[in-house]
Amino acid sequence: MITRTDELDAVVDELSKAEFVTVDTEFIRETTFWPELCLIQIADDENVYLIDPLAEEIDLSSFFALMGNEAVVKVFHAARQDLEIIYKMGDLIPHPIFDTQIAAMVCGYGDSVSYDALVQKVTGKQLDKSSRFTDWRRRPLSEKQLNYAAADVTHLRDVYRELKQKLESTGRTHWVAEEMDVLTSPTTYDLKPEDAWRRLKMRVRKPRELAVMQSVAKWREEQARARNVPRGRVIKDDAIYEIAQQQPKTQEALSRLRAVPKGWERSQYAQGLTEAVNEALALTDDELPKLERQRRSPEGAGAASELLKVLLRLIAEREGVATKVLATTDQIDKIAALGERADVQALSGWRRDVFGDEALKLLSGKVGLAFRDRKIAAIEL
Repeated sequence: MITRTDELDAVVDELSKAEFVTVDTEFIRETTFWPELCLIQIADDENVYLIDPLAEEIDLSSFFALMGNEAVVKVFHAARQDLEIIYKMGDLIPHPIFDTQIAAMVCGYGDSVSYDALVQKVTGKQLDKSSRFTDWRRRPLSEKQLNYAAADVTHLRDVYRELKQKLESTGRTHWVAEEMDVLTSPTTYDLKPEDAWRRLKMRVRKPRELAVMQSVAKWREEQARARNVPRGRVIKDDAIYEIAQQQPKTQEALSRLRAVPKGWERSQYAQGLTEAVNEALALTDDELPKLERQRRSPEGAGAASELLKVLLRLIAEREGVATKVLATTDQIDKIAALGERADVQALSGWRRDVFGDEALKLLSGKVGLAFRDRKIAAIEL
């Protein structure tokens, strides 16, 4: 357990000589906007270190320097939230990295496989995950918590070696490298408040409603970040949707909305929300955002999409990869509707070589699907 800066600096000196290190974090974010980092686990070939970021006498600067060390590969499982924390606290994104969850999909271990399931498949060992939802802020940590935390990086070493070997033997290392480029791009984590409305699943039908939704979602995002509370603690998603439709100009009008908690209109935040609404209402028609046009799918697109899904499963099984790696359902629908003009990942890079070209041949009638020997097969026509 590392609790002092001098200890951490000495550990980082040793880890900097390693070819790779395995990394994981434990954090709490149920009651905050920004995740609260509670523990860092890191290991090389022989040693496991648990770094306590809550210790009073520790400065994490050398840890962040290691994360940016280009000579050391940083191995994570499902890295996105870990990278987000490091980016927020250390103002850098670890590089180079290797995400075993993404590599596992390329190596045929299924879609978004969990760490414990992957460890069991690779090593045959069963992990005790009973400490997953414990309070990592409390000190001292129990022996059970420490063992759980250490297991998250010790078995990761064996998983990494296995997946790395499989990728090299199948010539698919560059497949994973493309996904790592996305994970290590600052744009993946530097989300702007003005884009916060894109997180909302509900959609509106009028440009003015969209303008209000964008303005209120931006206001909520700024409030949540400034107060360090979850977005829903500021105001719920369904309230934003109702506000976009009803467009309350005053706090009194806000009180008449069903989705707004009773009495909330008298809070210190209600004025800021109504100001956000009025800013959107003050836009001229020319300044209003454009609604995304719902494309009408051409005749036969639905049937084509079903055939493409069969082809996707066929190729995924043949290549020993997860279907999600090759194409998502949304991408399949776009290819069915737009063909070559579909701007999707499945029609670019290695995915095009493996699946995209076959998909376009199926749409153009150059490839067909047949049932032979109790199996689906793709045949040249």
